[in-house]
Amino acid sequence: MSFLLLLPVLFPVVIGLLLLILPALDKRAPRTALTVLALVGTVALLIPVLLRDGLTLTLFTLSDSLPVFLHADTLGKVFACVMAFVWAVAGLYSFHYMAHEGKEQRYYALYLISLGVLMGLCFSGSIITFYMFFEAMTLLTMPMVMHSGKKESVAAGLKYLIYSVLGASLVLLGVFVLSPYVSTFSFTPGGVLDAAKVAGHEGFVLTFCLLMLMGFGAKAGLFPLHGWLPTAHPAAPSPASAVLSGVITKAGVLGVARLMFCYLGVDFLRSTWVHTAFMCLTLLTVFTGSLLALREHHLKRRLAWSSVSQVSYILFGLSTLTPLGFVGALLHVICHSLVKDTLFMSAGAIILKTEKTDVRDLEGIGRKMPVTMGCFTIASLGLIGIPPCMGFISKWYLAQGSLASAGVPTFLTWLGPVVLLASALLTAGYLMPIVSNGFFKGGHDAHASHDAHGDADHAAPAVQRDDVPFSMLVPLLILAVLSVLLGAFPGALTELFTQLSVLLGL
Repeated sequence: MSFLLLLPVLFPVVIGLLLLILPALDKRAPRTALTVLALVGTVALLIPVLLRDGLTLTLFTLSDSLPVFLHADTLGKVFACVMAFVWAVAGLYSFHYMAHEGKEQRYYALYLISLGVLMGLCFSGSIITFYMFFEAMTLLTMPMVMHSGKKESVAAGLKYLIYSVLGASLVLLGVFVLSPYVSTFSFTPGGVLDAAKVAGHEGFVLTFCLLMLMGFGAKAGLFPLHGWLPTAHPAAPSPASAVLSGVITKAGVLGVARLMFCYLGVDFLRSTWVHTAFMCLTLLTVFTGSLLALREHHLKRRLAWSSVSQVSYILFGLSTLTPLGFVGALLHVICHSLVKDTLFMSAGAIILKTEKTDVRDLEGIGRKMPVTMGCFTIASLGLIGIPPCMGFISKWYLAQGSLASAGVPTFLTWLGPVVLLASALLTAGYLMPIVSNGFFKGGHDAHASHDAHGDADHAAPAVQRDDVPFSMLVPLLILAVLSVLLGAFPGALTELFTQLSVLLGL
């Protein structure tokens, strides 16, 4: 039954290639039908993989000691579910939006092939396999950033490529340099470093451990390799911005998690200077990302700076090396994927309808686009961490994990919750004014308008509603409602992630 692992990888790739080569699929109707089939089918093909344990499939071998293979463990299944579901919902949202962008056949082909590569990434069984899919993901998603072909989009795509390749190169360098110190390249809970070989070389090994963490962190927007996010997100079409933030950054998170728990090992990292340095970098990114989002007036760029901050919440949880922090990190993976996709897709709907990108120009937009802004509001509350939204429970576990962390200076254990709280306040500062101005400012107030004869009963006409089509609203509603439901009933997820933390040696 191991071939089941290959189906969610190959299925969207094959259909994506068909979109590229078949002239008949240049027409919108068959292309849309095939794309929906690929998105929904990929999610469905994950189900048999989720129901079986220990599936392993060797794709090919580079040498006797370097097999390229897939393996379905619990960590990979969690990320595969999140990525496939959010990717599919964002894809359904994109049909109406991309009709205005053009070049749809190329976009959906790359979109589907990227989905297959992401599934391969989630189920990679070794650091070598993971690296191959990681690089392929970058090359396939770069054209999505450059989709419009405008000068700024091309520049943004190249910047995304440079940062991504630099990060991946740090990982590859670490793999080569540390190869004499590992027992295998396969991901193994607890790590694969050989204590006898590492003895006497700890400082050297730790240096390259940090470089590898920063390399994967580049894709997650970790300081100082975060600069591509606020450039790439505004340049890309809004559906692409949504998955860049909600999904592609999680590939970097998955890389960090695999590295810490299945390659380097918790026992080796805990209480080292790398443990302290990585935690400090995550907190620095959390705070500076929020602060820069507060100062930014471009809507999508503000959301991009927000992603810099919010994804580092997840990295911070991982850096605590505690079960509570780990549970909080995985909860925030789901939370951020749902709410940030909602925010970017809402921003795309606003831009599509009004062509306004400056948050200062959005007064009254809530009365014109009530459903879109309603979803934006729910997502904003979730990102701030207001109960019962999912952001509250994830941040609660992150704070608890910080206080329970050991092996780092004492001030870091309490600085974590302080930074998280400060970031939450900043998040409210850069999101809630958009909501309040959207619903309570702009347009005409009923009490403010009278005719020339002072007729107090002659009120100004109501603001005309002009929301986006139903096909764009449904994906927004699905993600917004799900973020609240999972926040109100997190028990099953917290139990699953707690069990997973034990398996990974926390």
